[in-house]
Order: sequence, then structure tokens, then C-alpha cells
Amino acid sequence: QRAKNSGSSERVWTIDKIYGIFPKLRERSGNKGSHLSGGEQQMLTVARTLMGNPKLILVDEPTEGLAPLIVKDVLEMLSAVRSSGVTVLMVEQNFKAAIKVADRFYIMAKGTLVFEGDTAALLAAEDVRKNYLEV
Repeated sequence: QRAKNSGSSERVWTIDKIYGIFPKLRERSGNKGSHLSGGEQQMLTVARTLMGNPKLILVDEPTEGLAPLIVKDVLEMLSAVRSSGVTVLMVEQNFKAAIKVADRFYIMAKGTLVFEGDTAALLAAEDVRKNYLEV
């Protein structure tokens, strides 16, 4: 069955397309998931999700606890997924990581939305960055 994404064309995920975005998973295809690194496990989770041809994926703290080089790989992978037409909703406390992937930001403090806007608006909102993002 084919699933439409938010783009104008249809996208059906196959193992070859998955390996195109996640070449490390192709290299490690003979390994059990429990034998993969933290970053590779993140990639496997997203790859399994994509096989269901979603319009949207939700990722919660995808860079938490990962080594800096692996963080880079995970962010590149999420950008590639996003570029394919799948909407990515990411919860991330690491601002420097989030800004590399996201084009819209929703910042909450104590259960209240304190900022909503695009990258340019966030970069211009010095008070928000200073008070909530520590940058």
C-alpha cells in the first residue's frame, strides 16, 4: 500500500531507500539491534518507522547521550528524512543541535509556550535565547 506524505509526490520507503539515507545500517545489517551503537540504534528506530511510510515522525531527544560525531550523523539523518518530505517533530534540549535541523521552534518553560517562530525570529529574539536557551 502506498502512503502519501506532505509533499506533492508519493514516497514509498524500501530497504534500498532506507540504506541510501542510513549507509551505516547497511554496513551493520548482519548485527542485532542490541549490538549497535547508540547512534546506530537511533538510526534503526527511524528506519523502522519510515518503513511504515509515515507523513510525520516524532523524535524525543535524539542526540541525548551520544558522542559529538554520532550527534552529527543523527542530525544529518534527520535532515535527510525531512528533505524526503516526511515532517519531523523533534523535542530537543540541545539548541545547537535543534537549529541544524528545525525550521520552526516552539519553546516551553514550566508548561507555558514562551516562543513560537522560525529560525530567523529565534535568532533575533535575544531575550528568549538568553533566558531559555543559554546561548
